[in-house]
Formats: sequence, structure tokens, C-alpha cells
Amino acid sequence: MMDPGQTTADDGADHDEYQRLRAEVRDLRARSRAHVLIAEAQGMLRERYALADADRAFTLMRLASQRYNVKMRTLAEILLSAPRPDAREALWFPRRARLAQPPLNFPAAREVGPGNRGAVLKAVLSQTLAVVGTDMGNVQLVDRVRGGLRIEEHTGHTADFVDFFGHVGEDGTSCAQAARDVSQVTVHDVETDPVFSASAREAILEAGSLACHSVPLTTSSGICVGMVSAHLDHTIGDLTAAQLKVLEVVGAQAGRWIAWHERTVVLDALEYLHALGNGRAQP
Repeated sequence: MMDPGQTTADDGADHDEYQRLRAEVRDLRARSRAHVLIAEAQGMLRERYALADADRAFTLMRLASQRYNVKMRTLAEILLSAPRPDAREALWFPRRARLAQPPLNFPAAREVGPGNRGAVLKAVLSQTLAVVGTDMGNVQLVDRVRGGLRIEEHTGHTADFVDFFGHVGEDGTSCAQAARDVSQVTVHDVETDPVFSASAREAILEAGSLACHSVPLTTSSGICVGMVSAHLDHTIGDLTAAQLKVLEVVGAQAGRWIAWHERTVVLDALEYLHALGNGRAQP
């Protein structure tokens, strides 16, 4: 009910302002999470290479990020979780083996260029949604610093959904269970499935997802390095054996590719950053 003297136009303006403020808060939270991680990495680089200031550390990270097409956040995360380089070695990882890029044979990945992680994640999501038969879903990767999973790619979700599930812990969601058990998980009805915490259930339902299916992205040794999830606007039954098999292949190929990318492309970026910090390379 409107207050005396308040018009419908006033009510609409208040709603628009409320939505604008919510969007601003979401954006500030996302920026803050990335900023804290990058700032911590900058401090580590300043100490390690005796850099003059944080700007110089940021420049080294930016150069490595651009040269190897690795996101700044990803680079910061690996920097903070990788073992410290040996000061006596010119290379950060002098004895690492270089492996060939593993194949991605599912249809959505046929046009993906070599080493392009963003394109691979989009292809993984596209293929999964095509198999399940929906246009709403997301890809998460394991967060090396905080643990749990963080969203890296998404489509069809509301901004509130992405904000709420931007990072999830080890319980309270179906994707967390799939990561913990390293197995596919189908939620036939979000409203009644006990896997969700109360807040997670509310957030999913508000976003219009009534069912979902999660597929772990696994390495050749069976380690979960990420998750792809399809969400539907209606309840569902069990997926067919053929669907599950296709998704298993997608998860295995994607997981091996992600592991290769971290051991090869991301470590190449760290090696370059190390050489810049030691004055052994030019920008």
C-alpha cells in the first residue's frame, strides 16, 4: 500500500533505485573479493623480488596475465598457493614435465582454440546444457586459496544467483556434494531435496531453478578440479544412461584439460613473471 501522497511513478522510482543499489552492492562484493586476492599477491611479489612498490608488482602480474591469457585473479590464486621458487634457480619449476594439450572431442569444443581456458569452459557449459536440455547453468572451478568452488562461467542465471553462489563451501549444495563424492548428482526437485541448506534452497528457487544436475570435472587420477551444473525451470526425473555417459566423458575431458592448463599455461605465466621479477626477461 502506498503512503498518502505517493504516486505510482514514485513507487516505480523507489523500486528502480532499490534494484540499482542491489546491483551496486553485488558489484562491490565481487570487486572486493578479487581485489583482496590480487593485493595479497602484490605484497608477496614486493617482498620476494624487492620491488619498489605495489604498482610495480601489479605491472608484473599484468604483463604475465596478458602474455599467457590468464586472468589476473587466476594468476594471483596460483601465486598464493604455489611453492616458493628456489632463489638459486633461474626457473621457478626447473624440473617440470611439459605435456601435450589433451583432446576435447565433444561437439561444442570443436572450434576452441589452443590454450583458451575461457572458450573451453564455455564449450563445457554449452555441451552440458544441450545434453540436459536447458539454457541455464554454470561452471565452477576449485578455489585454491579458500577451498570450495567458485563460479567461472554462467548463463541464464539471475545476478542474485551468481552473487549468492559465487563461492560455495563443502556442504549445503548439490554441487558441493558432487565435488565431495566425485560423482554426478541429480536434484529432481529443489524444493524437497535435503542436500540444500535453507538459504541455498531459497536462493535457487528465487532464481527460478526447480531442478539441477551437476557433473564433476575430473583429472585422470580422479581428482575433482571443477563442476558444471545444469539448472531447469521444472522438476525432472532421472537422466538416461546415454545422457549420463556423455556427461561423464565431458567431465573427464574437461577436467584433464583444466589440469593440463594449470600445469602448463599457468606455470608458463609464473615462470615469465619470475623472470621479470629477477630481471632475466624484458616485457
